[in-house]
Amino acid sequence: MRAHKGPGETGELNDLGGRLRLFVETPLRTGAKIVPGESQAHYLLHVMRARNGDALRLFNGKDGEWRAHISDVTRRSCALICDGQVANQDRVPDLWLAFAPIKKTPAEFLVQKATELGAAMLLPVLTERTIARRVNIERLHANAIEAAEQSGRLSVPEIREPESLPELLRAWPLERGLLFCDEAGDALSIGDALRRVDRHHQWGVLTGPEGGFSPSERHLIRRHPAVLPVTLGPRIMRADTAALAALAVWQAILGDWHEGD
Repeated sequence: MRAHKGPGETGELNDLGGRLRLFVETPLRTGAKIVPGESQAHYLLHVMRARNGDALRLFNGKDGEWRAHISDVTRRSCALICDGQVANQDRVPDLWLAFAPIKKTPAEFLVQKATELGAAMLLPVLTERTIARRVNIERLHANAIEAAEQSGRLSVPEIREPESLPELLRAWPLERGLLFCDEAGDALSIGDALRRVDRHHQWGVLTGPEGGFSPSERHLIRRHPAVLPVTLGPRIMRADTAALAALAVWQAILGDWHEGD
């Protein structure tokens, strides 16, 4: 939905989430001329019905947020001219999410919501009971970009190629704690556990597939020196719900939801 304007009038473009924001790969600086990709140009010209002079916001994950205006409009293309920076680049907390891929729609939903919740990196991990063995990283990246554009985030999380659980654990940095969301229930609650750790420590979250981790996988995970087993309460959660719940609790206690920082 574009902003309401009179005939021949230009102004700030708005979509359903507020000001229109686009993620671009190009460096942003005053006067920079950016040619949007084919899909972005189609969206601007034929969905938003943009005209010369219409304004929008741009970000690239490095240079903050910039106000820009549309120029050189043709039937199929346009240019975006940077006018000035409106926000400095911020940093999301250094939180990683390692998750077992799940069916297409829940996986895309998970990536969108993890982006909104501020995850810095997403790591698909293949487990014994993982059903969705094929992961479309390009599609998930597009989902993350869309979520960043709509949520006001100034960066897009990195999404790694899938790897097996043993590979993930072998490569896991020992200096980064790993919250293991263990459905067995024989661990501290995630809230109690996080209130006892160093709040400046680096962290990741590990959640399992629809059928949970196998007994041998649970044993392997718990042997890792960086792992902190936690539970997510008395109810059984879907795999995507568990991942998002863990991210939300971490953000509330140790992340950028914490007012004391």
